[in-house]
Amino acid sequence: MQLLYFVEREYPVSVQRLWSAWTDARELENWYSPVYLSVIPGSVISEPVLGGQWALGIDVSANGFNAYFWGRYEEVIEFKKLSHSLSYSQDQLEFQLREPTAESHNIVIEFEKLDESAWVKFSQFGEMDSEQVEASREGMESYLDNLEQYLENHD
Repeated sequence: MQLLYFVEREYPVSVQRLWSAWTDARELENWYSPVYLSVIPGSVISEPVLGGQWALGIDVSANGFNAYFWGRYEEVIEFKKLSHSLSYSQDQLEFQLREPTAESHNIVIEFEKLDESAWVKFSQFGEMDSEQVEASREGMESYLDNLEQYLENHD
């Protein structure tokens, strides 16, 4: 699969704190969306072990739909790396079934401890047209903005 885009950010928290924000379902429910949207309450699953599930829904009802994402963890190296598949649908039933054969992309999230902060890099691999790639990259930048606000208020 080809690299579509990546975004990276440094946060003034420990790598353990940053890891928790990315792997704990309760925390993901509070921040894993663009700043102008929100996660659908109760939709988040995060089992950060090899083969474990992750899933969440984002409320985009202002645009007439919800966005559902799910996958399986394919690599988990604590405080260093998460890798998982990423499937997407606007169909709630498809989200509830979370078929493993659904079309998917791969996500790699890398973490690094710095002197007094932590760095994260989110990379998406797969196939999509260039306009969609840019929109996805911009969307993920907004997710990381939301993570920054969350960490500032919940640390």
